[in-house]
Amino acid sequence: MEYKILSDIGNLRKQNEDFCGGEIISDDNEEIGIFIIADGMGGHKKGEVASKLAVENTLYFLRKNLIKCNYEDENEITSILKQSYNYANTIVYRTSLYEKEHEGMGTTLTTALVYNDNLYVANIGDSRCYLFRNGRLEKITNDNSLIQELIDKGAITEDEALTHPQRNVITRAIGTDEYIKIDFYKENVTKNDKILLTTDGLTNSVPIEDMEKVLNSTIDLDSCCTKLISLAKDKGGHDNISVICISI
Repeated sequence: MEYKILSDIGNLRKQNEDFCGGEIISDDNEEIGIFIIADGMGGHKKGEVASKLAVENTLYFLRKNLIKCNYEDENEITSILKQSYNYANTIVYRTSLYEKEHEGMGTTLTTALVYNDNLYVANIGDSRCYLFRNGRLEKITNDNSLIQELIDKGAITEDEALTHPQRNVITRAIGTDEYIKIDFYKENVTKNDKILLTTDGLTNSVPIEDMEKVLNSTIDLDSCCTKLISLAKDKGGHDNISVICISI
């Protein structure tokens, strides 16, 4: 398992409110990959604090607790993921509540755990996880966003969503409420698969077909991340852009 993380401020923003983390831990010669991406919100110095707190504390909790769990038990993995999100949410929420300069901050949070042939994903917000297999890119997560609700109702199309004026409105986030609802996903993965985590700085400007072309034409993970970010910047780069690309 290999991975590459790359984050860019974009063309217009004054600070980068995205934050990413990744780590491969070993237990009895088995590798467990932990990969986390977040897109903060809340204005100057708030979003960047929320995303950093969420990623670092989720990673800390998972590193500490995964090493002693039963990896073959799907319910136990999901339980630890849920606990890690609640742990991070409490920290971000209390920081927002008790520190006036951080009032109102929040963040998306998308986590991918990879163990053997299993991919576990937890998600809040509209940062995404994709699976790339046999030349095709498939979206694993479902956005917690106003736009996704409109798509689900058939009110707008996926193409119309790319330019919709409310495409940045999310319906769930870490740190904005005391209690959270988390979406969980599980997929089987195999050798030569790739996993892509990304914030909406990429997905709000680049169609999935264009991302797919980059993945099909690029083997090297560094080049893959660089090209995806360059593509988003070429199309305006209105937001921060972050990607994590994992090769199985």
